[in-house]
Amino acid sequence: MTDHTFNHNLEFASSDKIKMVQDRLLVAHIRFLADTSGFYQKQFTHMGIDVASITGLQDLKRLPLTSKPDLEQHSKDFLCVSQEEIVDICLTSGTTGRPTALMQTKSDLERLGYNEELSFLSTGITPRDKVMIAAAIDRCFMAGMAYFLGLLRIGATIIRAGSSSMPVLTNLVLEQKPTAIVGVPTLMLAIGRRLAEDGTDPGGLGVTRLVCIGEPVREQDFSLSSLGRKLEELWGAQVFGTYASTEMATTFCECPEHTGGHVHPDLILVEILDDNGQPVQPGTPGDVVVTPLGVRGMPLLRFRTGDVAVLHDQPCKCGRNSARLGSIMGRKSQLLKIRGTTVFPAAIFSALQEIPGVVNFYIEVRGQYALSDEVRVVAGVRDPDLTPFMLSEQISAKTRIKPEVVLADPDTVQARTLVQGKRKPVQFFDYRDKFDE
Repeated sequence: MTDHTFNHNLEFASSDKIKMVQDRLLVAHIRFLADTSGFYQKQFTHMGIDVASITGLQDLKRLPLTSKPDLEQHSKDFLCVSQEEIVDICLTSGTTGRPTALMQTKSDLERLGYNEELSFLSTGITPRDKVMIAAAIDRCFMAGMAYFLGLLRIGATIIRAGSSSMPVLTNLVLEQKPTAIVGVPTLMLAIGRRLAEDGTDPGGLGVTRLVCIGEPVREQDFSLSSLGRKLEELWGAQVFGTYASTEMATTFCECPEHTGGHVHPDLILVEILDDNGQPVQPGTPGDVVVTPLGVRGMPLLRFRTGDVAVLHDQPCKCGRNSARLGSIMGRKSQLLKIRGTTVFPAAIFSALQEIPGVVNFYIEVRGQYALSDEVRVVAGVRDPDLTPFMLSEQISAKTRIKPEVVLADPDTVQARTLVQGKRKPVQFFDYRDKFDE
C-alpha cells in the first residue's frame, strides 16, 4: 500500500474530483486488505470477491460489512503489519461491548493528527489560540491524544487539563485563560457553573469556542439543543458539535455554518444503510457505516458504528463540497419501544435538559417482551418544587411516552453515572432481555 497522501483542500474540490480521489483510495484500500488482512482475506474468499474487479465507490455494496462483534472476537486477524511497526495501542470505550485494542503505526498517528488538524481548522482555531483539552489523554484512549496531535500540527498552545478533577479544570481556565475548550459538553457546562458559583462569569474569560465531543449538542434541524443553548449562554462562545469513534479514527466536525459534521473525503467513506444493509434515500436516517481510509495497522471495511444519523450531500455555504453528517439520533441498540412508540434515549435526555432544576439524570430500561420496554428515569434535582409527575409530563410532551420518574440527590446520580474507565458519564443502563429482531 502506498503512503496515504493528505489533501487539505479536497473538501473544497468539485464533487466529481472528490469521487475520483475516493475511487482511487478505495481500490488501494481493498488491495491492501487482500494482501495483508487475515480477516478480510477470509471474507473475500467466502463471498467470492475478485479484488481486481473493485474499481470504485459503486462497488462498495458488493463488499462485506464489519460489526463490533467481528472486531471483538477476531481482533488479531485484523492486524495488517508486524508487531515492530506498532507504536501505540488504543482501546475502544466499550460503550456497547468489551473494550477492544486497536494497534496503530507511526503513519496512523500522523493520519490521526491530520484528521484533527482539519477538524480544528474548520472551527477557526489558529496558532494564536490557547486550547484546553478537557479530555483524557491517558488510559489508552484515543481522543485526548488525537486532539493533542491535531493542535500540535496547527501550532496552537495546548493546555492538557484532562477531565478527572474539577478544581484543576477551573483553576486552569482562570490561570491559563484558554480561548477554546475541547471536551464533553456536560463537563464544560459543569465547569462553567462551578466558576459562576465561585463568583466568576465564564462569559468574561475570553473563551470563544467550545468544541463538544461525545454528546450531541444540536437537533436534527441543526438548531442547538437545550444543552447546546446552555453552553452558549453560559460561556458566550460558539458551540461546535463533533462525532467520532476510536474504530473510525476520524472526526466529523462542524464548520461555522453549523449544518452537520463535515466528512474528510480523503480519510473516510460514509454510507447510511437500512436494517437490510441497503442504502437509504438521501435525507433518510439509517445506520452509519464507515470505511476509514489510509489506516495501516488495523484497517476496517464498511464498519457498522451502531449509530443512527442522516447524511447531507448538498454543498455547504462555507464552500466545502464534502458531505455532512447530521447530529446522531442515537444508538440503534438503545432504541426504546414503548406501547407502539419508538424513541431514542437522547430525546428523553433533551427533554430533561430543558427543565430548570434538573442537574443530571440517567435511564434504566427493562423488558421481558419485545416492543414493550419499561423505562425508569432517575433525575438529580435541587429544586424542591419539582415532582416526578412534572418531569414525566415534560418528557411526554416531547417524546409521546410517559416513563416512570424517580427524583434523587444529584450527587447520588453523579456517582451512578461516573463509571470507572469511561470517558464520559454513562446515562443509559440496559437490563432488557434480548430478542431476535
